[in-house]
Amino acid sequence: MGLQIFGFEKVEAPRFEFDVIWLKLAPSFYLHLIERDPTTKLPEGPWSATSAIADPKNLPRGHHVCFTISNFNYFVQKLKEKGIEVHERTQPDGKTKQAFFFDPDGNGLEVSSGSPAS
Repeated sequence: MGLQIFGFEKVEAPRFEFDVIWLKLAPSFYLHLIERDPTTKLPEGPWSATSAIADPKNLPRGHHVCFTISNFNYFVQKLKEKGIEVHERTQPDGKTKQAFFFDPDGNGLEVSSGSPAS
């Protein structure tokens, strides 16, 4: 129903070890619905993380907002230079890079080098 009301198009998502649904709203807004990690009480995020420096490796399955950026490597380098703990990984497509981190208020953020579905 949400697809019809909001105009999202379901697009192909990479295969992960958990369920995901990727939705696209033209021209370039994506919404990723990610299965909650059943081994944790709540996905790690601003309300469940115990501090702003909680482990960002838990964010791929936790609450976060993602931005696709063209200068991915430069951006991640600057985060590290500022002492921000970053969890990096490459999606199963082998091309799309991701970096997860927390802002000073404990909000989970992701930057991505692009979207394989675009």
